[in-house]
Amino acid sequence: MKRRQLIRAGMGALGAAGVIALSPQRNQAQTSSDNPLKIEWLGHTAFLFSSNNRRILVNPFKPVGCTKGYPAPDVNADLVMISSQLFDEGGGVSNLPNDPRVLYEPGLYEFKNMELQGISMPHDREGGRRFGNNIAWMWQQAGLKILHLGGAAAPLEMDQTILMGRPDVVIVPVGGSPKAYPPELAKDAVETLKPKLVIPSHYLTAAANKDKCNLVGVEQFTKLFDSTSVDQLNGNQLSLTPNSLPEQMQVKVMQFKQQ
Repeated sequence: MKRRQLIRAGMGALGAAGVIALSPQRNQAQTSSDNPLKIEWLGHTAFLFSSNNRRILVNPFKPVGCTKGYPAPDVNADLVMISSQLFDEGGGVSNLPNDPRVLYEPGLYEFKNMELQGISMPHDREGGRRFGNNIAWMWQQAGLKILHLGGAAAPLEMDQTILMGRPDVVIVPVGGSPKAYPPELAKDAVETLKPKLVIPSHYLTAAANKDKCNLVGVEQFTKLFDSTSVDQLNGNQLSLTPNSLPEQMQVKVMQFKQQ
C-alpha cells in the first residue's frame, strides 16, 4: 500500500494543464503527418514515442527483478501512461524530470489535440484476482494508430477487440509469467488485431536478475512466425511513417544496447 501511495503522489492532477477527460461519444479526427514517428525501446515494456512536439512515454519502470540491469528511463516526456502501478510498469514515475502529466486509469483523454484511450484488461489469467487490472493504451500519433498492450495476460475479449479495432503498430508482451502473455497467447492476440507492425516486449534479456525473473526469451515468440516476417534490428530505435508500413504483418525485434 505504501508503494502505491508513493506512486500516486508523483502523478499530479490529470485534469490540469492540458490533460482533459473526454466523454465516450466524442471522436475527434486524427490527421496524418509527413513527419516520422520515432519509437525508442527503453527496456521491458518502456517505450518513448516522439514526433513533432509530442513525446509520450509508456511504462517507466524501477530497475528491480526483470528490469534490474536496465538504466531507469530518465527521459523528458510531455505525457506518461502506465499500465499498472507495479514496479516494472509504473515504478519509475516519481523519478521522471519536468513533472510530466501521467495517465494511470482507463478512460478517454485528450492531450495536445490527440485522443488517447486506456482500455482495462486483466493483468493475469485469473480474472485479475492476482495482479489486478492492466491498462492497454491506444492513440494516434504522426498518422499512425498505436496500441501498447502493457502487461496484458488474458486472451482478448470481444468488447476489447471492438474498442481496439485494427492498429497499425502493436507493442505486445511475449515473455510469459503469471502477469503477461506467454508466446502463444501473444501470437493469438496479434493475429486477432491484425496490425502491420508488431514490436515484442516484456521478455527475458541479459538485463534481468534471472533468479527473480520468470520470463522466456523473445525467440520463443518469433519462432512461431515465418522467418521472413521477423526483422532483427541492430538497435533500440526505429522511425515510421504511414507510407513506410509493410504490406504484410511484420515483427520488429529491438536490441537494447547496455551502457
